[in-house]
Amino acid sequence: MPASLKKEVDSYVKEGQYSSVSEFFRDILRTWKRNNLLSELRASQNDFEKGKYKVLKSFKDLR
Repeated sequence: MPASLKKEVDSYVKEGQYSSVSEFFRDILRTWKRNNLLSELRASQNDFEKGKYKVLKSFKDLR
């Protein structure tokens, strides 16, 4: 990691925003995953609104 980024992360930890560097990166990863999921859901919603969907007759159709 570049020194400037490490310094910034360390300052967040020192200020008490995070209890450790690991916690900072776990939070960043969770946020990234949440944003990706939200993007996928929005894309699916747009497809649905455009009539691009599949009617499921059973849970087996999910596969």
